[in-house]
Amino acid sequence: MESTFDKEKVVDCMFDPVTSSILAELEDGEKECSFLAKQSSISENDVLERLSYLIEHRFILKNSDGENCILLANAEKLNSIVENSDNFDATISGLEKMDSYLN
Repeated sequence: MESTFDKEKVVDCMFDPVTSSILAELEDGEKECSFLAKQSSISENDVLERLSYLIEHRFILKNSDGENCILLANAEKLNSIVENSDNFDATISGLEKMDSYLN
């Protein structure tokens, strides 16, 4: 049984500037948490904290190879949030918020 999640919270996570850069890195496939931390100039714990809600609800899949934390985006599930017409306004709001951070 799939857990329920707050769609607005997922959209907010996706459009946070740091989190969105991490998600962009995950578009190409799985990445080690240490790599994502270096790319984002934050600690591995901060990467996991920023992604915790997305991991909890399986938008990001977290695995371990015994020594390293490996993350993989569940692209189908992430895309379903953006494509869902109920979320269009929230997506636009998220884009506007991200744009305000960048400008």
